[in-house]
Amino acid sequence: MDAYHIHGTLVETGEETELWVVDGQISFEPVAGARTLVRGGWILPGLVDAHCHVGLASHGGVDRETAEGQAREDLLAGVTLIRDAGSPIDTHWMDGRHDLPVIIRAGRHVARPRRYIRDFAAEVEPEDLVAEVRRQALVGDGWVKLVGDWIDRDLGDLAPLWPDSEVGQAIHAAHELGARVTAHCFGEESVNQLVKSGIDCIEHGSGLDHQTIDLMVASGVRLVPTLDNMKIFPGLADAAQEKFPRYASHMRHLYAGRLQVMKDAIEAGVEIYAGTDAGGTRAHGTILEEIRALAAVGGPEFALGAASWRARSWLGKTGLEQGAPADLTVVARDPRKDVEALGELRLIMVSGTINLNAPSFEVS
Repeated sequence: MDAYHIHGTLVETGEETELWVVDGQISFEPVAGARTLVRGGWILPGLVDAHCHVGLASHGGVDRETAEGQAREDLLAGVTLIRDAGSPIDTHWMDGRHDLPVIIRAGRHVARPRRYIRDFAAEVEPEDLVAEVRRQALVGDGWVKLVGDWIDRDLGDLAPLWPDSEVGQAIHAAHELGARVTAHCFGEESVNQLVKSGIDCIEHGSGLDHQTIDLMVASGVRLVPTLDNMKIFPGLADAAQEKFPRYASHMRHLYAGRLQVMKDAIEAGVEIYAGTDAGGTRAHGTILEEIRALAAVGGPEFALGAASWRARSWLGKTGLEQGAPADLTVVARDPRKDVEALGELRLIMVSGTINLNAPSFEVS
């Protein structure tokens, strides 16, 4: 039986502590003969990427080797839990691997034909939305991902993909099957429509206004803004300028207002979590960039909770508790003072298994 000892300070509470790992579980009772891994570190529940795409590249789905490499990149950044927000391949074969993050999946994106990125989504017309949502609810891990808006080429701007009646029925159908629903939303119209329709979470949310924010708070709708990845908006606008100038102007407007939107949401009390949008065209292993962006608008402790203990609780996973699986990350200095400390990882564990390939791994 392998037993480990870790000494340090809990980032969530600021309390100095000692904990032991036995049979992959956390214990606060001393264990004779345990091997000390770290002294004087700063200990967090394993980091969470709450919007990630394992198995997705710019051309669509990837092979198993590539998908595993993506997940490993996230793990080496300290992420031990991923909420996969849509992938064209089934990655359940990764389950039970303690050398990779735990993945909670949303099945495949659900979009309309020619209204999203090619080869990413299950594409259906509105009359088939409810049936497709039911299918995705059964293949995912308690989540379904809708594409709420995308450019309408006839309109020349962002527009919702789904009529109100169909999207409301689809969300209700997912809830009947015990699944939660989230949606990609850039613009103002789609996010308001979906919050009113009873959705559980919004991805991006750059078009939020005060009215919709208030509705989110009242209804308990969560937000995963992928704030750092909004830096792609100006490039999207530039690429569309000649053919779709209205869309280009809209994307620039959303980009310019993104920080104020997030500040308004935080101040109003919207529950917000960290997600990178890795996959597609964005590299994996970029959780520090998202934490940095969230810290700039909400402060370090807000950003750390959004990427660790609060996100884990939201997704139904334990933190640093007696008897819990030992999913944890240890860094060399206090990340509450400077989130860049997350770039100085000392230890990463998944269910008590040490990831020996973690950057700057040290045994004292």
